[in-house]
Amino acid sequence: MITNGFTYIATLLFMAASLVTLDHKSTGKMKKFFRVIPAVVLCYLVAMLLCTFGLWDLAKTKPAYSALKNSLTYTMIFVMLLRCDIRKIIKLGPMMLIGFFSASITIMIGFIVAFAIMKGAIGSDAWMGLGALCGSWLGGSGNMVAVQAALNISTADMGYALVIDSIDYSLWVMFLLWAIQLAPKFNKWTHADTRILDEVSQRLEDDAKNDTNPITFQSLFIILGTGLLVSAISQNVGLALGNLFPVLNKAVWTVLFVTLVGLIAAVSPMGKVAGAAPLSNIMLYSVIALLASRASLAELSNAPMWILTGFIVLAIHLVLMLIISKLLKMDMFTAAVASLANIGGTASAPVLAGSYAGSLVPVGILMALMGYIIGTPFAIFTAKIMSMIA
Repeated sequence: MITNGFTYIATLLFMAASLVTLDHKSTGKMKKFFRVIPAVVLCYLVAMLLCTFGLWDLAKTKPAYSALKNSLTYTMIFVMLLRCDIRKIIKLGPMMLIGFFSASITIMIGFIVAFAIMKGAIGSDAWMGLGALCGSWLGGSGNMVAVQAALNISTADMGYALVIDSIDYSLWVMFLLWAIQLAPKFNKWTHADTRILDEVSQRLEDDAKNDTNPITFQSLFIILGTGLLVSAISQNVGLALGNLFPVLNKAVWTVLFVTLVGLIAAVSPMGKVAGAAPLSNIMLYSVIALLASRASLAELSNAPMWILTGFIVLAIHLVLMLIISKLLKMDMFTAAVASLANIGGTASAPVLAGSYAGSLVPVGILMALMGYIIGTPFAIFTAKIMSMIA
């Protein structure tokens, strides 16, 4: 059994790095496996297995966990948001922005209604775990981790959230990839005009060709150093704001402040420094492994009810998006990619966009990046509403 804090951290990081490498090097059936169950989900499940089998002493390794988890989470949020240039997102055009926010709002409604229906089966405190999942389904895994930090959600509830995120999300991706073939019939049903898609996509492709900054030692170092400093300052600001305005606690204020600083930095010269994507992913996997290392699979006794809750969320989201698409004459691409940009993030939205038309991949990427911006505050808001009906 591992009792040394450094050995515990090193083991988790090696495990996460090994899974990412296996995913990157995989081919054939193994590649298909990683498409169904992404490496980030496996990272959580493997860490939970190692915890379940008692590979490390939870009490003796807790100081190392406590010292790293929140500070690394806040650093990750800042680095992740460096890619979210608001000026580029505005270029998506009004219909695609409307589509994205329609997907976001219908997902939030889905969570609130699903919790109201299922709280008797999954427990009145399940709003916290669903709040974390809402962060993931509005933005990405990074937002889920940020919500967990803001609301101090238990490792057991996070385990349930990851189970839903793995199973329900995978089936939703497969459904949307299948449904995209129905685009002509869908667009005819909604009377959608798709000409603007090509114009927006061409503008975004031209911008991408001009962005050729290489990732260097210096670029990675300045992003890492700045991110760590922002994390440290933000925690002090969060503490001060929590004392001044106790309507929100220190963690929530810290997350909101980091988000604001990250968005401002993204439109400054800092946003043009290359390397934010790989560095934020390293931090994401590290934080996911840390969170899962405190959870045991033995705690997931009520998983089927949680999985059903996730499907109820998706069903409500689907019905409402169909109604909105009909009313606003929204095309299949906008509706489907907006949905997956929220629920799947940067990993799957570009894939769906590319399956529709290769030239539209940048649209999928920017929609998914927008989820990083709204995912954390919108999920916290949704969680607060669920807490009122608990």
